[in-house]
Amino acid sequence: MNRLEKYAGIFPAFYACYDDEGNVSPERISMYARALAGKGVQGLYVGGSSGECIYLSVEERKRTLESVMDAVGGKLRIIAHVACNNTRDSMELAAHAEANGVDAIAAIPPIYFRLPPHAICEYWNDISAAAPSTDFIIYNIPQLAGVALTLPMLAEMKKNARLAGVKNSSPSAQDIQQFRDAGGADFVVFNGPDEQLLSGLAAGATGGIGGTYGVMPELYLLIWNLFSKGEMERARLAQNEACRIIYTLLSAKGNIYAVMKAILEKRGMPIGGARKPLPKIAPEDEILVERCLEMIRTATGESAV
Repeated sequence: MNRLEKYAGIFPAFYACYDDEGNVSPERISMYARALAGKGVQGLYVGGSSGECIYLSVEERKRTLESVMDAVGGKLRIIAHVACNNTRDSMELAAHAEANGVDAIAAIPPIYFRLPPHAICEYWNDISAAAPSTDFIIYNIPQLAGVALTLPMLAEMKKNARLAGVKNSSPSAQDIQQFRDAGGADFVVFNGPDEQLLSGLAAGATGGIGGTYGVMPELYLLIWNLFSKGEMERARLAQNEACRIIYTLLSAKGNIYAVMKAILEKRGMPIGGARKPLPKIAPEDEILVERCLEMIRTATGESAV
């Protein structure tokens, strides 16, 4: 199987799962991972922004990945985001991910200090070297990382034989086209912004990794399936419904992940709240949670494949 086939499809960004005291919960991780697998997703992206990675310790991130692998390893493609804000911890997580049998590792650039491009590439290559038998994926999210992947940086990273692709979360679908073109025939590019999954696929994305996929995977699977069958107008309408739900989620006072986890609880999947300093849902968000839940039910019910 080539890489384009291996990484095709819908990969929910896996949410951090906590018990009622706010500790990482292996039981809830397993429950949630199996639930997503049961929806028919092709893979999971573990330990990224949606996994609240910057608020978890190295040991918590290891425990999370181990629980996911125990639950669905071998059944889904697993991409482990392993970046920390220092090289040593990132390499430790990369080696741990490879030892646990993930399909790929991924990493954002280091944040806070503005490093020159050559230092960022060295950071990525050091991480990749700690998992020498595992595919490496660059995570390009300039609006949060403060630095953007450029074509010269990509050309430098292409010297690494383990580089498999890019998870592109920049707001321009043009970047997907550029990275696919510069990467070569078997180069993987994931669409990151959920609001433009359909646009990203049309620009050449192999599949999608998204933060709202985990609360409504059925809708993104619908977009993927309709696009794959060439039913573009139905795909556009499904994408429009996803965007409407996203805009409603973003209108909450609380953090979007706290809101989505509240919706998941009402869908029978209690996985805890969001970890501070992310704000929990406000009392006035309760009505919004119900509204989003009804929107999801309507969109997925009327648009069943």
